[in-house]
Amino acid sequence: MPTHIIHLADEAATTALGRKLAALARPGDVIALHGTLGMGKSTLARAFIRALTDEAEEVPSPTFTLVQMYEGTNGDLWHFDLYRLDKPEDAFELGIEDAFAEGVSLIEWPDRLGRLMPRGRLEIHLHPGHKTTSRKAELISHGQWDDRLEELK
Repeated sequence: MPTHIIHLADEAATTALGRKLAALARPGDVIALHGTLGMGKSTLARAFIRALTDEAEEVPSPTFTLVQMYEGTNGDLWHFDLYRLDKPEDAFELGIEDAFAEGVSLIEWPDRLGRLMPRGRLEIHLHPGHKTTSRKAELISHGQWDDRLEELK
């Protein structure tokens, strides 16, 4: 499992990472966003989505709807926020099988999926940095992102 550490000095750096990842994304990709509240999961997802749709695209957090879908340049984008998911099987009602098969899936709080989380995925763990505005992104490829992560350097 290739792992890359990227230091994010501020929100602009998190946004830049989201855009870079979007340029490398392909249909069928699953990107799991880990981190506590306020670590930048939604910021990264918003930048990713806007890079593949339109910079002016309204990208609300799907905290209450659990999922938002967008038409991207390379297919559908699914943004899941599973914080309020009661049990993993409830994700089927959100169309998660279609998302995994046909689109690009960004998943906040992916641990809520348990064993339903696909093996082939990119995990992004966001951790606090040394300064209050900085973060550390740990990117872990489980298969399909191995070569693409090299392009981030």
